[in-house]
Amino acid sequence: MPALQPNTDLAVYVHWPFCAAKCPYCDFNSHVRDTIDQGRWARALVCELEHFAELIGSGTAARTVKSVFFGGGTPSLMDPATVAKIMAAIKECWQFDPAAEVTLEANPTSSEAARFGEMAAIGINRLSLGVQALDDVDLKALGRWHTVDEAMDAFVAAQGQFPRTSFDLIYGREGQSPDDWRQELNRALDLAVGHLSLYQLTIEPGTAFYREFQNGHLHLPGEDGGARMLEDTWQLCADKGYDAYELSNFAKPGQECRHNLAYWGYGEYVGVGPGAHGRVRVQGALTATAQRRSPDGWLGDVESQGHGTELADVLAARDRATECLIMGLRTSEGVSETRFEAAVGRPIDQQLSNAKLSALVDDGLLIREQGALRATRRGWAVLDTVISELMPG
Repeated sequence: MPALQPNTDLAVYVHWPFCAAKCPYCDFNSHVRDTIDQGRWARALVCELEHFAELIGSGTAARTVKSVFFGGGTPSLMDPATVAKIMAAIKECWQFDPAAEVTLEANPTSSEAARFGEMAAIGINRLSLGVQALDDVDLKALGRWHTVDEAMDAFVAAQGQFPRTSFDLIYGREGQSPDDWRQELNRALDLAVGHLSLYQLTIEPGTAFYREFQNGHLHLPGEDGGARMLEDTWQLCADKGYDAYELSNFAKPGQECRHNLAYWGYGEYVGVGPGAHGRVRVQGALTATAQRRSPDGWLGDVESQGHGTELADVLAARDRATECLIMGLRTSEGVSETRFEAAVGRPIDQQLSNAKLSALVDDGLLIREQGALRATRRGWAVLDTVISELMPG
């Protein structure tokens, strides 16, 4: 099998696992703590970054960091000094592109917005604001601590500090009709400045909403209502010049989240912090990494052994093919056949079932043209099925 081609571009994901409160829909690795030793956590995150630099290679000849993403949890609860130490460590470990995108996820409360200036001075140049709804009743039902007015004030403050801003909304909420969503989305599009993340509410096991749903206490729009909202989302965003460049992300040209494009393009990325995942080449082999999820367990592991990695598996060709398809078919660009062959080591026709591929194209779920394989809108709606058909057994 041909060796994977080396990729010098690198993305870095930093997971901050703490929140002020646990939202009832959230299944992310997030935890509520009364007190956090920020200095201790900063040292541990820096230590894990240094571990990965040693593992995959450091210095200017090894990798160039093109994007950094502080996610969580609620990373805007980090002290600016903590963020500064992490950024300094990233620049020490690898070459840092002066034009790198550095994103911070934030909640729109006044206490967090007050830190925007300090965060911008450190080097954060893109803020993603978790607005989630433009309705105060729904915000309360979603477990959010802010009001619509506070969210709008925070968004205006963010625009004054950061070159690029985005905000998230959740649709398909209890009691929300397609007409309600159209009105809310039109308002959001009038407010937005280049990028929106729009997620349909899903009920995830282990969440408070899951328990309410199972007990019959939570009533969401049915399948037809959800499908209508999705179609309206695509159409209204397109009407305002926002391309659905990924299933749940919409941007004007040039405003796409470059960090997420690294994931979807099957690029190389380091993940540090509790529960963070990564895909890095170790001695030429693409390796899946996962850090221990428990914040206390992760912290103890880092302090005792220099990292909290609990999984480091070399990915076989079939795994690489599946991941490349899962990630790439989420995007409007699709999967470049050249990129697929570089990642997997075999052309797409040799790795996939030609009969299945042709059938999915004939059924209008996939398009294969100009050296790329893309999902249609119909294909997006049943993407899990499409992937399972392409990679049977």
